Amino acid sequence: MPSRSPIGHDLVERLAALDAIDAPASKLAKAVRDVTKPKAIKDALSGTWLGHPVHPLLILVPMGTWTSAVLLDLVGGEDAESAADGLIGVGLLAALPSVATGYSDWADTEIMSDPVRRVGAVHAALNATAVTLFGASLAARLRGSRSAGKLLGLVAFGAVGAGGYLGGHLTYAEGVGVAVTTFEDYPEDWTEVLADAALGEGEMRAVEVGGVSILVARSNGQVHALSNTCVHRGGPLDQGELSDGCVSCPWHDSSFRLEDGSVEKGPAAFPQPALEARVRDGSIEVRAPQRP
Repeated sequence: MPSRSPIGHDLVERLAALDAIDAPASKLAKAVRDVTKPKAIKDALSGTWLGHPVHPLLILVPMGTWTSAVLLDLVGGEDAESAADGLIGVGLLAALPSVATGYSDWADTEIMSDPVRRVGAVHAALNATAVTLFGASLAARLRGSRSAGKLLGLVAFGAVGAGGYLGGHLTYAEGVGVAVTTFEDYPEDWTEVLADAALGEGEMRAVEVGGVSILVARSNGQVHALSNTCVHRGGPLDQGELSDGCVSCPWHDSSFRLEDGSVEKGPAAFPQPALEARVRDGSIEVRAPQRP
C-alpha cells in the first residue's frame, strides 16, 4: 500500500503553501520589528540576558492555568467555578509577555523560508485568537453567563492546542529558536584553512572545513575562528561587520566577541561556537575547542 503522511503534516504543508498569508504577515512582522527595535527591548524579549529563548518558558503558565480551568469547568462542579475564573484571569495576565516574546521571535523569521514565515503567522494568529476567546469567556462568567463562558473556554482551548501543534512544528521540524550551529562538526585536529598572509589586520574570511563554514578573523594581531553561521537565524557572519573585537550578523545585528563567541548584543540568546586558531609555518590552522 502507498504510504500516507499523518493528517497533521498534510495540514501544515497546506498552510505553508498559502502565499495569501505573505502580505499581511510581512506588514505585521515589520510593525513588530519597529516596536522591538530598541536594543533593550529586543534583548529582553529574545532572552539574550538569560542565555536561552524566553518564549518557551513563558508559555507554561497560561497553558497550565487554562488547562486547569477547562478541567474544572468539566468536572469541578459549582464549588470550582470561582477557581476556574481565577485561573483564566491569571492565564490572561501571563499570556501578555508570552505573546510579546513569541511575536518578537516570529518577526525574525521574515528573512527565512516562506513556509516557516507562513506557519509562524498562523501559529501567532491562533494564539491571539485563544487569548481573545479566553478574555470573552471570563467576561461572560463575570456577567453570570456561565454556560457561554464554559463554551468559549472550550473553543479557546482548542485554539491553544492548534497553535501549540504549529509551535511544535516550528521548533522540532523547522528548527526555529534552536541554535543553528547545533549539528556542525569541527575538525578535532589542527587543520590548515588559510595562508597567514591572506588575512590582514581587521579582516575576516569565510573558509569551508569539512562542509562547515568557518569565520577566520584577525583583530589586534590575534587570529580568531568562529562558526560562520549565526546561531540566531543562520546569517553569514562574514558578510557582517568587524569592530572592537566583535563581529555582527548582517541579518538581525547580533554581535559576538571573537575571542570566545560570547554574545555582546542580541537578539541571539546562545553564544557563537568558537574554535581554537593559531598561525604555524605561514598558515592559519583551526580545530574544535579541546574540552577537559
